Amino acid sequence: MESISEAILYVDEAMLIFARGLLGITFRKSRHLSAATTTFTPFPQNFFFFVNTFLCLFRYPFSTNNNKNNNFNDIFDDADSIKKIIREEKWEDFRRFDSPIWVSKILLTLKKEPRLVLKFFKWAKSHTTAEDYCIVAHILFYSRMYSDTYDVLKELVTLTNASDVLDVLWSTRNACHPGYGVFDALFSVLIELGLLKEASECFLRMRSFRVLPKARSCNYLLHKLSKLGDKNSSLKFFDDMIKSGIVPTVYTYNIMIGYLCKDRDLNAAKGLFAQMKDIGIDPDIVTYNSLIDGIGKYGELEDMVSLYKEMKCLPDVVTYNTLINCLCRSGRMVVAFEYLHEMKKSDLKPNVVTYSIFIDVFAKEGMLQGAIKFFVDMRRVGLDPNEFTYTSLIDAHFKAGKVDEALKLVKEMLEVGVKFNVMTYATLIDGLCNEGNIKEAEEVFRVMSKDGILPNLEVYTALIHGYIKSKKLEDAFNILEQMKENNIRPDTLLYGIVLWSFCSDEKFEEAKVLFDKMKGLGIEGNYVIYTILADAYFKAGKSIEAQNLLNEMQERGISPTVVTYSALINGLCRLGFMPQARMFFDEMIEKGVKPDEVVFSCLIRKYQEIGNLEEVLALQNEMMKRGLMAITSDSAVHNIQT
Repeated sequence: MESISEAILYVDEAMLIFARGLLGITFRKSRHLSAATTTFTPFPQNFFFFVNTFLCLFRYPFSTNNNKNNNFNDIFDDADSIKKIIREEKWEDFRRFDSPIWVSKILLTLKKEPRLVLKFFKWAKSHTTAEDYCIVAHILFYSRMYSDTYDVLKELVTLTNASDVLDVLWSTRNACHPGYGVFDALFSVLIELGLLKEASECFLRMRSFRVLPKARSCNYLLHKLSKLGDKNSSLKFFDDMIKSGIVPTVYTYNIMIGYLCKDRDLNAAKGLFAQMKDIGIDPDIVTYNSLIDGIGKYGELEDMVSLYKEMKCLPDVVTYNTLINCLCRSGRMVVAFEYLHEMKKSDLKPNVVTYSIFIDVFAKEGMLQGAIKFFVDMRRVGLDPNEFTYTSLIDAHFKAGKVDEALKLVKEMLEVGVKFNVMTYATLIDGLCNEGNIKEAEEVFRVMSKDGILPNLEVYTALIHGYIKSKKLEDAFNILEQMKENNIRPDTLLYGIVLWSFCSDEKFEEAKVLFDKMKGLGIEGNYVIYTILADAYFKAGKSIEAQNLLNEMQERGISPTVVTYSALINGLCRLGFMPQARMFFDEMIEKGVKPDEVVFSCLIRKYQEIGNLEEVLALQNEMMKRGLMAITSDSAVHNIQT
């Protein structure tokens, strides 16, 4: 019975190979065993060979008068002879046969000897078809030689169309006892090779065969898709998993919740969090940390704390770092310190990230001494600063005007072997440019390129700002062109810097052209952009254009700030349009925008000039109620506005 089954399988294999030849997907390797490259045999060259081979085998599958074929069949009838040839590597005994079918025949004959199968397959690759690869994969996987199975499938996928491999693997599934784990192996290989689209398509076709990959492999694809930032594909595949009956694990939900939180789609993340609890999957520490971080960075601090208190698992260092980071960046330093103390009471030691968070916040708030204290403390407890720690402290020193100390820290980084990241370079370039050291900034920019670190938007913005401050507009525009070549799109801040430079030089037409170009690219101006332009128009005596800009700003739903109103009121006062200035003053109070010393002082000075003492007294009384003091000099007003 076994010999009959093998004969039927043999004929099936011959028919299958013939069909594959007709479809043009058979391939051959170079005759030389050392050749590293594979060449595909074009369909027309082997067409008649396949036809003749197939007809011959179909009519006379195991006997012929030809001595050559007699020897061929004699060898196949004796499995021990085949094993001996392979063990002793007497490959010349096989070289007499030039048929694409004898390889698969030997592979099937040896299926109970997987190591011999692999040895023979490696030698016979110059004669192999896609079917041979798949037969070997089935045999090896069934024999639990998983690593070798993966290698064979990887090679096959790289040699032929990935979408065809599943068909061939399915058609050869009876090469040994049917097993479906090998299909999961193919699915995993596609993911590992970065063929994510093909893997997603493979999943759907496997589903049609009612052969599904393991949840672990599906999580692998989901993780890869989320890392690429492909939201639509991630959500679709997650949905396909659920609909296919694959039971998601906590890791599945962690991948999706973490990705959605980073994408700031909190509603979807919260929905999945509720869903996983509904189906009986308990969130773990990773789930909570992702959601706490997402909610906290979105500014929903009360919800963040509530979720923390809801946790059924013990918080770890990441949990506390997340809470501290979100609270610090929201200005809730006191509460952040409370969590730091709670963390220490829980016998959890603050790590480099914890210290770096506090150093960065102190640095950004201009509290240099506080940043230095944490820097010293972290070293005292045996923690080495990383590139983020150094970068924050360097930035703090630059902002405090302590350039020498900042450069000492840069030197220290180099001495202890801490590599600069792109933000370190951005901070260094920005600090040097602000000090007017444009030559040194250019040198840092060149060193950065030599180190193989691509400049980001922050680096370009710092350098352009430096060039504009140094009145080197041509160099600034050259950098803008370089950004364009590197596909880095200027943001609102960078446009604001360039617009400010145009307005400072009274190049209003150039500013208008740039502003229109900015809107044409879909970059919405913020209140800073509109304020810069409106202030410039007022200074040029173009009050109508300035007011039109502010009207456009409000039509776009951009709320004016105290800075915007300050520029507007100051401009109108300078031009003597007091009714309009007073109207905007009343408007800002109605909208809940608190006027500052600059706004009051502009109005008071102008009313004094025109002799309207009643308004002067009224405004002075209002200032006293608000605890504000008038600014008396024009230069002081100008400095505050700038």
